[in-house]
This record gives sequence, structure tokens and C-alpha cells, in this order.
Amino acid sequence: MPPLMPRTPIRRLLSAAAAFRRFSSAAPESRTQKLERIADELLSLTKEERNDYSTLFRLRLGLNNLVQAGGGLPSAVTGPAGDSAAPAEEKEKTAFDIKLEKFDATAKIKVIKEVRTFTDLGLKEAKELVEKTPVVLKKGVTKEEAEAIAAKLKEVGATVVLE
Repeated sequence: MPPLMPRTPIRRLLSAAAAFRRFSSAAPESRTQKLERIADELLSLTKEERNDYSTLFRLRLGLNNLVQAGGGLPSAVTGPAGDSAAPAEEKEKTAFDIKLEKFDATAKIKVIKEVRTFTDLGLKEAKELVEKTPVVLKKGVTKEEAEAIAAKLKEVGATVVLE
């Protein structure tokens, strides 16, 4: 994402503005003083305040697509609606990984058979995979499918974690 302005120090911009003022009769002295006062106030802000200011400035200019996700505004700027809208933006996790943590040694054959039912692995590959515990058995599974597989594995004596 390109920055709004080139990273030129404020002092250099002020000196350029002063040089421009000498050649322009339309720029009154009070305008320059106002700009210098604003620049001094901006320079005195903390890093967090500068971040909040830049976000607010982009919003006021209508450049909403340049406001970084998670940059946020303080509650004084967003108001009470801004605080309640933040949790609504968080999305529920839809894809899960099924991880085999451990299994009962006496139930090893049952676990291998169960792993074969929901993977396309042969007997040898499933056995090697189960023996590598802890290992991820399947990635990017829907919540319902992941819970069903985890329940079946737990029935045969395995400890499964959904990540």
C-alpha cells in the first residue's frame, strides 16, 4: 500500500513552503503561522497519537480503503458504535486442522483403520502417519466434518485436537 505522502521531513516541507510564500503574494503571514503551529503540534504527538491522527485524517479525506485493518481509532473518535462494531467484524473460524495428539497403544490398529476411513491413504501410509504422533491428519476441514472425525477417533482411544 503506497503512503499518502512521500516521507519528507516536516521541517523541509516548511522551508519549501516559506520559499513558496516569498514568491506568492496570495499567501498571507497568518496562514504560514497557522501551518507552523499545526506542524509543531503534530511533531509533539506520541507515536500512538500520530497513528490515530493519520487514520482519522484518511477517513475525513474519504480515503477509507487506505485505513489499515486493525489500525483502529480511539473510542473518542469512533464513539460507542465503534466499540460494539469491532467484535462483529471478527469472523468465526471455518476451516480446521485435525491433529492426532496421542492414542492408546492397545487401540493402535483401530486408530489406523479410522484414519484410513477419512484419508486416501493405504495401510502402510496410515500406519506411518499414526506412528508420527503428534501429527496433523487432515487440513482445512469444515467444522462439522472435523467434529465428526474427532468424535470417531476419540471413540477408538485417540486424543484429537482441532486447530
